[in-house]
Amino acid sequence: MNLCSHRENVLLHDQTNEVKEMSRKDTLMGVLSIALFLCFQVPFAEAAAENITIPVNVGVVLDADTEIGKMGMKCISMALSDLYASHGSSYRTRLVLNTRDSKNTVVGAAAAALDLLKNVEVQAILGPMTSMQANFVINLGDVAQVPIISFSATRPSLSYTRSEFFFRATLNDLSQVQAISAFIHAFGWKAAVPIYVHNEFGEGIIPFLNDALEEINTNLPYRSVIHPLASDDEILKELYKLMTMQTRIFIVHMPFSLGSRLFMKAKEIRMMSKGYVWITTDGMTNFLKLENSTIARSMQGVIGIKPHLRVTKRLQDFAYRWRNNSQEEASIQDLNIYGLWAYDVTIALAMAVEKIGPRYFSFQRINVSNGSMDLDSFPVSTVGKDLQHALVGTSFTGISGDFHFKNRQLDTSIFEIINVVGKEKKVIGFWTTENGTPRNLTSMSGDPILPSSAASLDILWPGDSKSIPKGWVIPTNEKKLRIGVPVKDGFSKFVRVINDPKSNTPKVLGFCIDIFDAVMATLPYHVPYDYFPFENADGKSAGSYDDMIYQVYLGNFDAVVGDITIIANRSNYVDFTLPYTESGVTMIVPVKDKKQKTAWVFLKPLTWDLWLTSVCFFIFFAFVIWILERKSNEEFGQTAPQQLGTSLWFSFSTMVFSQREKVVTGLARFVVIIWCFVVLILTQSYTASLTSMLTVSQLEPTLTSIDQLIQNGVKVGYPKGSFVLALLKQLNFNEANLKMYYSLADLHKAFLYGRVAAAFDELPYMKPFVAKYCSKYTMVAPTLKAGGFGFAFPKGSPLLPDVSRGILTITEGPEMSKIEKGWFGEQNVCPDLTTTTSSNRVDVNSFWGLFLIVGAASILALIVFFSMLLYEHRNLFMGAGKSKRIDPSPTIGPSNSSEEIEGSGKDKEDSVINHSQQNSMSRSTSVEDNEEMNEG
Repeated sequence: MNLCSHRENVLLHDQTNEVKEMSRKDTLMGVLSIALFLCFQVPFAEAAAENITIPVNVGVVLDADTEIGKMGMKCISMALSDLYASHGSSYRTRLVLNTRDSKNTVVGAAAAALDLLKNVEVQAILGPMTSMQANFVINLGDVAQVPIISFSATRPSLSYTRSEFFFRATLNDLSQVQAISAFIHAFGWKAAVPIYVHNEFGEGIIPFLNDALEEINTNLPYRSVIHPLASDDEILKELYKLMTMQTRIFIVHMPFSLGSRLFMKAKEIRMMSKGYVWITTDGMTNFLKLENSTIARSMQGVIGIKPHLRVTKRLQDFAYRWRNNSQEEASIQDLNIYGLWAYDVTIALAMAVEKIGPRYFSFQRINVSNGSMDLDSFPVSTVGKDLQHALVGTSFTGISGDFHFKNRQLDTSIFEIINVVGKEKKVIGFWTTENGTPRNLTSMSGDPILPSSAASLDILWPGDSKSIPKGWVIPTNEKKLRIGVPVKDGFSKFVRVINDPKSNTPKVLGFCIDIFDAVMATLPYHVPYDYFPFENADGKSAGSYDDMIYQVYLGNFDAVVGDITIIANRSNYVDFTLPYTESGVTMIVPVKDKKQKTAWVFLKPLTWDLWLTSVCFFIFFAFVIWILERKSNEEFGQTAPQQLGTSLWFSFSTMVFSQREKVVTGLARFVVIIWCFVVLILTQSYTASLTSMLTVSQLEPTLTSIDQLIQNGVKVGYPKGSFVLALLKQLNFNEANLKMYYSLADLHKAFLYGRVAAAFDELPYMKPFVAKYCSKYTMVAPTLKAGGFGFAFPKGSPLLPDVSRGILTITEGPEMSKIEKGWFGEQNVCPDLTTTTSSNRVDVNSFWGLFLIVGAASILALIVFFSMLLYEHRNLFMGAGKSKRIDPSPTIGPSNSSEEIEGSGKDKEDSVINHSQQNSMSRSTSVEDNEEMNEG
C-alpha cells in the first residue's frame, strides 16, 4: 500500500504542473480531466497492491568448496525455483537467499552467521555444514530467535533439548549406531574396533557407539583415530597396528575422501582378505562412488549403513534433471540423500514462512554484550517464535519421502544395509524403528535376521568369501599369549612350578596345566602361548589369586590357568570359561569310633522290639509243646510246676540246641522243626551283629553341622590365600577361631595336634585328602556352592566360547579320566558313615516273616490236635446227648428216683474210666513195642 500511495502522489504532482500552464479559459476543462483521471487511477493502484509479494531474507551458510556444500546450494536453488514455478500465484512471500561461505572452519561459520543476523537480518539460516560449526551458530540463533536448520550436522549431542530454534533436517547418528549394533549382534561378534577421523564429526559418535555395543556384550578393545590430513604413510602405520590385534571387525566413520584412501591402503597390505569385516557409517556410505574401478576393487565385501530412500517417479524426475545440470556444470557432483534433504527442508521453510502470512518481518535491537562491537545492539526477530512453531507443524511428501520434524529433527525410521559387490551397492537388509523403539533387523524378504538365520544371508565378505567371519584371528605377528599361573607351596598336583636346571627356565606342571593343554589342542586353529609364573624375583608368589586375576584385567596376562575358583567378585574383572572340576566348598572333620565298650554290649545286636518279640515266641512255643506233649509224654505230664518248668526249659534250650526231652507226637515234631529253623537264623544273625560290633570300627564324625561349629566356638581351618576365608566370615564365624593352614600336610598336622577341630576347603582338594585318610577324616554336609575351577580370560575375549566348548569336549570324553588317574591315581572310595552304623543292629522287620510262619504252624498244630481230641471222644459227647433225651417217667417216691439217678451216673463214670484205662493201656503197649523195636 505504501508503494501505491507513492505512485499516486507522483501522478498528482505532474498533473498539477500541467494545469498551471493552461489558460484560464481551459480551467474548467482541466479540472474535469483531472477528476476523470483520478477516478480511473485509484482502482489500478488497488489491483497492483494485490499482486505484490513480500521478500523474506534467508541465510545460507555452507562450505562452498566441499562436495556436499556445492550439492546443497544447488538443491536449495532448485527447490525455490520449483516451488515458486508451481505455486507462484498462490504464494505471497518469497525467500531471498543470502549465501555465505564458512570456509570449512568454525570461525568462518560463526562470522557468516553473525553477519547474516546483524547486517542482513535474515529470518532463518540454512546450515551450517558440520556439527562443530553448528555448536556456535546455534547460540547465535538462540539470541536472535532465528531458526537454524542444518541438513548435515548429525552429532547426537545437538539434541532438541539444547535449543528450541535448532532444527536437524538429517538423521541423528544415535539411530545408525543402533542399526550397526543390531547387525553385529546378529552375527554374534564380541569385539569391534572403530576407525574414525580425529575431529568433531568422528569423535561425536564414539560414546554412543560404545553404549550401543555394550548392550549386546560387544566391547571396543581399541579405538583407531586418523587425522583428517593424515598422509598415506600415517594411514599404513595405523593399519599395521590393527593387524597385530585379534579383532577383525572394523567400523569406519569418516568422510569418503579419507575413507577411500584408507580402503586402498588396506587392500595393499591384504587387510581386505578373508576373515575381515568392514562396516561403514552413512557418512561414507552415502557418498560411496563405485564408478572408479580402483575404489570399487578396494572395497569389495564392505558392509554399509545408510538411510533408506523410497524411489518414486518424482525422485526419478528430479534425478534426471540433476544429471542434466551436472553435465552443464562440471563442479556439481553426484546426488545423494543430503542433497534431497537440502531440497526438502528449503520447501519446508518456504511453506512455514507462507503459513505465518505476509507481515512486517522486522528485528528489534537489544544490548547483549556491554560494549562489544559485533554483538552490541544484537537484532532479535519479531516473528522467530511464530516461524519456529510453523516449522514444527509443517509436514508434506518430499522427494526424500515423508518429511516432518519430530522433536525438531528429521524422523528417519528405516536404514538400509548394503553390501559392495562389484560396482553395485547390493541391499541385503533393513533396520527399522517403530515409534522410536528399535525393531529387529530384517532381510529383503522381511524375515528377522537372527543369529540362527544370519548364515542364510547372501553376503559377499572381503576376500570373495561366503562364509561368515568369526570376527577375530590370531595376530599376524604370531605373538604368543601370556598365560599366568600361580606359584604356591600347597597342594602341588594341580599346579607346580619348577626350575629346569638345564635351561634355567621355569617349567609348569600339574593337573590344571594338562587340562588346559588338552583343551587348546581341541581348538580348530593354532594358538601359541607360553606360561609365566606369577612370582617375584625371589621365586615366591607375587600376590593372592585375586591379584593374579587382576593382572588379566590390566592386560599383563592374556589368560590365567590354574586352580582358579569361579566366584562373583572376580567376574567383575575377567570372563571365566565353563568349570572343569566339581564345584563346592565342603567341611572336613575327624571321625571317632563309636564302638560300644560297656558291659551290656551283648544286648545291642538286637533291637528291643526284636528281643521282646523273641521272648514272647519262646513262651508261646513252650505252651504249644506242653499242650501237644503232656498226655503222651511222661516228661511233660508231671505236676503242674514241673510241667511249666519242663516246657520253658525245652523252649529256651532250643537256642543252643541242647534240649534233652524227646517229643513223641507228630504235631509237636512238626512245630519243633520249624521253630529250630527260626532260632537258627536268629542266633546266627545275633552272632554276626555282635561280632561286627566288637571287631569292626564304628566311625562317626566328631562334628556334624556348621551351626555346631559356631555354637561350640571351635577352631576352624581355612587354606592360605583362598576365598574360603571371606566365605567363613559371611557365615558369621568368629574371626579369632579361624586358623590358616598352608598345605594339606599342614592340615593333617593341625588335626593331629588339636589346633583345629574342622576345616573348610574346595572339593577338588578335599576328595583326594579324605580318600587318603578314610579312617581319620570325613566330609560333612552341607556342601557350600561355588563355581568350580575355570580359566580366566579378558572381558570379551574371542577365545572364550571356543575354549569353553573344548572343556566340554574334554570332560565328556575319556581324556579327563586319563588325566585324573595320571595325577591322583585310583582314589579309594571311603564308606558312607551314615549307612555303616544302621546295618549293625537287627530289628523285628527282618524276622516278622519267620515269626509269622512259626506262629501259623503252631496254631495249625493246635487246631489239628483239638480236632483229633474231639473226634476220639465223640461217643462220650454223643452219650451225654442221649442221656439228656431220656423220657422222664413218673416215679412213686423220691428214694427210687434218686437211686436211679445215682446208679445211672455211677455207671457212666465207670464206663468212662474203663474206656480211658483201655486207651492208656493201648498207648503204653504201643510205646513199649516201639522201644523194644528200637532196642532190637
